Amino acid sequence: MTSYEPRPTKDSPDDDPYLWLEEIEGANVLQWVRSQSARTVDLFGGPRFERDRDDLTAIFDRPENIPGITRRGGYLYNFWRDAKNPRGLWRRTTMEEYVKAEPKWEVLLDLDAMASRDGEDWTWGGAFVEPEKHERAILRLSRGGSDAVVHREFHLEARSFVDEGFNLPEAKGGLEWLDRDTVLIASTLGEGMATRSGYARTVRVWRRGEDPLAAPVIFETGVEAMSAGGKCDRTSGEERIWFVERPAFFEAIGWVGDRSGPKIRVDLPLDSWWSAFGDWLVVKPRKPWTVSGTTYAADMLIGISLSAFLAGGRDFAILFEPGERRALQSFFWNDGKVVISILDNLVPRFEMFLPDAAGWARHPIDTVPSTGTAHLWPLDSQPEETNGEALVAVQDPITPPQLLRLDLREAPRFGAPALLKSSPQAFNASGLVVTRHEAVSVDGERIPYTQVGPVSETGDAPVHLTAYGGFGVSVQPYYNSSIGKLWLERGGTSLVANIRGGGEFGTAWHEAGRRQGKRLSHDDFAAVAADLVRRGVTRPERIAAEGGSNGGLLVANMLTRYPERFGALFCTIPLTDMRRYTKLLAGASWIDEYGDPDKPEDWTFIKEFSAYHATEPGRAYPPILLATTRRDDRVHPGHARKMAAKLQALGYPAYFHEPEAGGHGYGKDNRDQASFIALGYNFLRSAIGWDINRQQR
Repeated sequence: MTSYEPRPTKDSPDDDPYLWLEEIEGANVLQWVRSQSARTVDLFGGPRFERDRDDLTAIFDRPENIPGITRRGGYLYNFWRDAKNPRGLWRRTTMEEYVKAEPKWEVLLDLDAMASRDGEDWTWGGAFVEPEKHERAILRLSRGGSDAVVHREFHLEARSFVDEGFNLPEAKGGLEWLDRDTVLIASTLGEGMATRSGYARTVRVWRRGEDPLAAPVIFETGVEAMSAGGKCDRTSGEERIWFVERPAFFEAIGWVGDRSGPKIRVDLPLDSWWSAFGDWLVVKPRKPWTVSGTTYAADMLIGISLSAFLAGGRDFAILFEPGERRALQSFFWNDGKVVISILDNLVPRFEMFLPDAAGWARHPIDTVPSTGTAHLWPLDSQPEETNGEALVAVQDPITPPQLLRLDLREAPRFGAPALLKSSPQAFNASGLVVTRHEAVSVDGERIPYTQVGPVSETGDAPVHLTAYGGFGVSVQPYYNSSIGKLWLERGGTSLVANIRGGGEFGTAWHEAGRRQGKRLSHDDFAAVAADLVRRGVTRPERIAAEGGSNGGLLVANMLTRYPERFGALFCTIPLTDMRRYTKLLAGASWIDEYGDPDKPEDWTFIKEFSAYHATEPGRAYPPILLATTRRDDRVHPGHARKMAAKLQALGYPAYFHEPEAGGHGYGKDNRDQASFIALGYNFLRSAIGWDINRQQR
C-alpha cells in the first residue's frame, strides 16, 4: 500500500492534515485511492466475492423482475437493465401488452449503444415527455451517475435526438415543458446561476431556437438559499406556474404566476407541505399553525378551496389528525381526489378524499394489504392526465414484491387491486420469520426494529443491522434481495431499526433526531444493538452494521461512540467531517438537518457527532470499510477518504474502496451495484468471524 505523509494546511480550522484528499481527481489523490481500493479488493475479493457478485448480478438482471412503469399519453414507459443491456433500454408498451407474461416492448433508446457511440459513461437520469402531443421528450443523461446531468431533446417517433432542440450541457437542475416550443429552466448552467448549495437559484423561460444562457430570468432567490424552481400546472384547465423558493431544506415559499413570473404569494407557513389540484389546496403544517382564530396541530392535513384561500379565506377542513404513533407519510392528487398514506404504528393505511362544494368526502382504502410494506402512487406521470388509476406495491422481508393496479373511481366501495406483476423469489426464505421488537434508548424512548431470521435464538447469530435516521425519511422493512441472498439464506439474521430522525412517527420523531438530537438518533441505534444481546440473539462481536449517506454518518459514529457494541462496520457514501461538510458539494443544503458548523453555538453540538474529529488513539475500534464513489457530487468522497486515512494513521483496521462511477449510490449498473455490495458483505462476514461454508442454509 502506498503511503503519504500528512500535509498540514491552514485552510481548515483544525489544520486538517488530510485536506489534500478532498481534491477529487488530483494525481496524488487518485494514486492513493487506487492503492487503497486495490488493497481492499485483494483482502476481501477472491472466489467467494466473485460468486456473490455473480449471484447478485443474476438476480438484478432477471427477465422476470417487475418492470416499473409510468403512463404518459397512451403508453407505459419503462427503463430496463439486464445482462444484455447493462446501461439500459428506454422503452414503452401498452397496458394491454404489459399484463401479458411476455409483453412486447417498443425500444426508444439503447443507452449502451449510445454510450459506445458517444464515448461517454452515460447513465439514465429520467425523461420528461411533452404533455400536449407526447411526440417529444427531454432526456436526463448523467456521466457515471452524478446528480449533474446533460439534457437532450428526443423525438419519440423518429427515435432520434433533435439537433437544434432543448439541449443543455452538464449542470444540476432540470427543464419543465410549457409547450412544444417553450420550457422552463431551473439549472445551475451559466454564471451566477447556482446557490451556495450547488442548486439552481433562478427560473428562466427558454424558447426554441434561442440561446439558453440569454433566456430571461422570471424568478430567482439569493445565493445563500438552497434552491429555486418552477412547475407548470394544467389541472385547472388553464396554464399556471408554481414558483418555489427553498430558503432551507425544510422550508419553501410558493407563488402562483404565469410565464411572466410570480403573481400571488401562497401565504402558508415556511415549513409546511402543500399541493394544489384544480381549485383545491391541501396543507400539512410542520408545526402548530394558528390562523383566523383556529390552531391546526403539527402534521394535520387540512384542505380548502384554492380560489377562496388566495382571496383571503382560511376556513380549512381537517382531513387527517395524527396520533402518538400514527403519522401522515405522503399525499398525492389523482383525478381531483387526494390520496393519503399513513403509518399507524408502522402499519400502512390509505385514505382518499373527494372535495366538492359540500365538503371533503372521506373514503378509507381498505382493500390494500396492510401487512408488510405497501406504497401507493398514481399510474399517470402528469397530474392533469390522471383518471383515477393508481399503482400499489406490496412486499415484506421474505415475500417478493407484487405490483397491483387500483381503480380509485370505485369509491366508496373499492374492489381488490388487480395483480399486474409478481417478482420471483430471490433467495430461500424457508425457516425464516419476521418479528417486531422495541429497544429502550438512553432517555427511555422505545425504538422499534424489525428482525428477520431463524425461529430459534442461538446467542451467536451473525447479525446485519441497518438504519437511516435523518431528514424525516421513513424506513420500512422491504424485500432486500442482497441481504436475503448473501446473509439470510446462509443462516444470518437481519434487522432494520426505526431510529429518531426518521419520519415513521411524524415530525416530532424527526425533530427528536435533528440538529442537537442527531446524537440521540445515534444512541437509538446503539440501543438496538444492545437489545439484541439482552434478548440472547447474539453477542456484540457478531453484529455487523451498514449505513449509507446520513446512515454513513450514523455508522461512523458507532465506531467512535459505541465501538464495544459492534463487530464490523460498512460505512458507505458517508458524511464524517462535520466541520467542513457545508463547504463540500451539496453540503450547505443540509444545515437544516445538522446545524451550521460556522456558528459557534451550533458547532458545540455538531462536534459531538463529527466522527472524523472524534476519532482518537488508544480505542478498541472494530474493523471498518469506508466505501464511496468518485462521481458522487452530492456527498463529497473526501469524507470517506479522510476518515480512512486518519484511522489508518492511528493504526486501526480501516479499509477503503472507491469505484469511479456510481454517483450517490452503489454503482451505475447492476454489476457495479452487485460488486459494491458483495465486497462489503464479504468484509463484514470476515470481520465478525462468520464461516458461511459451515453455516450455509
